[in-house]
Amino acid sequence: MPASQPVQTESILIPLDSEAALQGDLGIPPGARGMVIFAHGSGSSRHSPRNRYIAQELQQAGLATLLFDLLTAEEEQLDDYTRQYRFDIGLLAERLVASSDWLALNPLTRPLEQAYFGASTGAAAALVAAAQQPARVRAVVSRGGRPDLAGDALEKVRAPTLLIVGGWDVEVLRLNQQAFERLTCTKKLVVVPGATHLFEEPGKLEEVARLARDWFAQHLGVAKGADHA
Repeated sequence: MPASQPVQTESILIPLDSEAALQGDLGIPPGARGMVIFAHGSGSSRHSPRNRYIAQELQQAGLATLLFDLLTAEEEQLDDYTRQYRFDIGLLAERLVASSDWLALNPLTRPLEQAYFGASTGAAAALVAAAQQPARVRAVVSRGGRPDLAGDALEKVRAPTLLIVGGWDVEVLRLNQQAFERLTCTKKLVVVPGATHLFEEPGKLEEVARLARDWFAQHLGVAKGADHA
């Protein structure tokens, strides 16, 4: 069976309340029936190679994706020195809600059910944003995330939530286990054996992509794609 063609992405700008805007890359495969919005981790951006790989895998499974910067260019420069924004979960969640609002107004993406994929601190922001939009966000996946940083929002999340953690990422696994107990939604915690925090070991990121694809397929109503990786 020939490999599927890569999905063309479009550079977009998500306007904020001020004059600032967030840069993003939007990819919509033909016949897409769901939209996954990515929330990158602290110190990262829409260019995260791990998130971009997973986005490509999701696109091949029929899901549209949005990778975007949670901070403006000016905020990123300041954060490099002060780190004042990367753990501001409330601000990051606001940016996710802004992206969801933008997608809901865009004629191309308005019909698509929305879900979040968060990594590291981005996972906490995804959970907070999902708790604020129970009727809109259909699923959440966390990769090596810090769901504990979502605080009291954990009990308010209604979207089915999958937490994926590396078996060798001991401290983050402990924090995920504690957060998992607080979640009251449909939930699942998967430990990937032999994986560290960034899932850099051979085959581990592919496993994360498969787990995420199947979770979104189940909860966004998208048929599972054939195994092709």
